[in-house]
Amino acid sequence: MSEQQLPVVVIGAGPTGLAAAAHLVERGIEPLVLEAGPAAAAAVREWSHVRLFSTWGELTDPAAEKLLAPTGWTKPDVTTYPTGADWAEYYLQPLADALGDRVRHGTRVTGVSRTGRDRIVDADREAQPFVVHFTHADGREERLFARAVVDASGTWASPSPAGGSGLAALGEKAAADRITYRVPDLKDPAVRARYAGKRTAVIGSGASAFTALAYLADLAKSDDGAGTKGVWILRRGISGSTFGGGDADQLPARGALGLAAKAAVDEGHADAVTGFRTETIEPDADGRLVLVGEDGRRLDAVDEVIVLTGFRPDLSFLDELRLGLDERLQAPVELAPLIDPNQHSCGTVYPHGHRELSHPEQGVYLVGMKSYGRAPTFLAMTGYEQVRSVAGAIAGDLESADRVELTLPETGVCGGAGLFDAPDAQKADGGGCCAPAPQLVQLGAPVAVGAAADQAPAGGCCGS
Repeated sequence: MSEQQLPVVVIGAGPTGLAAAAHLVERGIEPLVLEAGPAAAAAVREWSHVRLFSTWGELTDPAAEKLLAPTGWTKPDVTTYPTGADWAEYYLQPLADALGDRVRHGTRVTGVSRTGRDRIVDADREAQPFVVHFTHADGREERLFARAVVDASGTWASPSPAGGSGLAALGEKAAADRITYRVPDLKDPAVRARYAGKRTAVIGSGASAFTALAYLADLAKSDDGAGTKGVWILRRGISGSTFGGGDADQLPARGALGLAAKAAVDEGHADAVTGFRTETIEPDADGRLVLVGEDGRRLDAVDEVIVLTGFRPDLSFLDELRLGLDERLQAPVELAPLIDPNQHSCGTVYPHGHRELSHPEQGVYLVGMKSYGRAPTFLAMTGYEQVRSVAGAIAGDLESADRVELTLPETGVCGGAGLFDAPDAQKADGGGCCAPAPQLVQLGAPVAVGAAADQAPAGGCCGS
């Protein structure tokens, strides 16, 4: 079989992976989607209770819609905000069904390389097809060959730890039974009982943290949640971007998330600790958890900890490939400057495609959330534009692959806000791009708000 007759292996049957398969099919190229989970959109189903801040109009891919059309699929109301469960049930699973046996479940990719060439060997390298090793749910091992590899496996399975240095805090693993790295589903009675009436630390500054704080505030205001209290732990000081873009965000539901977090603090349902980088998590005499900062501060004990400090890519199974990754973000080197939160201002990400996503190893692409490495603020429509371009490049249609077909909405935030998943929320007043910092109740030793070491850089719409 010639290399052109081999399939393109797509790793992951999430939103971006399934869209990649749809674009390849549209171009007459056979994809083979390998999904580690038992069903399509396995990761999305794990946050099924969370409502997205994008509307249905921004959550479906054009090539996927064409593939779905003959099945009688009807696009949901484009002005409404689905939950993760809605997204999976009404779009992602039907799309996987339309792709049929091109999608294999329970197949976890364990390695990708060039056939007969480890990463050291130069000779005749690019003439060799890719070889993909994977395991089935029952432990059986298998391999197959591919003309190209599109890794859309995401970062959901690799959450970042609580430790301020990027490593797990001392004691974090030992306290695993009272730490979660996901936004809890407080509609689940068992989960609700875990947090009701408890004091919970929320570590993080993005949309997931906003969501958790809003959920805990709602629980505190409910009949069965008296005594529920959040402790919001931020590594930075308070700045104009702390609560997101508010009314200045071009995605209103995303902007409203930060306003909900601000309301949780203003109403007394959460206290905030700024400039705190967790070094140790240790039990007290009563078995509750005490967080100790790198500066020696010890916070009052909490019952639970929710760690929402972002995600990082699993690159272990790509170790035999020659990837060109930024040393900070672990994102493709050409893409990294566009999304780097150290430089990125006001949430504007330029549309990008196959050229920014390419690597020294030709024919391999990291797309979707995984393409962002450790950077935040990824949108589904970004992934759809990426795979449209990548599919064009694989097909040899560089004119189409190089064309920009997307304008991304701005967050309305200076310096980058680190936003991710989000619930539905009503648009509220205040909290714009450069709004004054709110007054927060501080725990532990006082820390100067907006200290130089912790403040997000100003720029763009704020000036400096």
